[in-house]
Amino acid sequence: MRRIIQAHIYKGDSQFIAECLDLPVVTQGHTLDQVTKNLREAIALHLEGEDPTELGFAPNPSILASIEIEVPAHVEA
Repeated sequence: MRRIIQAHIYKGDSQFIAECLDLPVVTQGHTLDQVTKNLREAIALHLEGEDPTELGFAPNPSILASIEIEVPAHVEA
């Protein structure tokens, strides 16, 4: 059983987008704080009334979010 729900956060045209890789959950927010709060709420709503073990998750799984950050064009890598 997996103890972690994975998500990916990236900058869209005007907001940050969070896509869950393990569940059909997508949300957005104007700030990173807002999008992570929205992601927690959206996953909680998706799992409401569900048995996480039936979905392959341990009870009370954690969320691991990777954040894609753009490097400004003028910065050399």
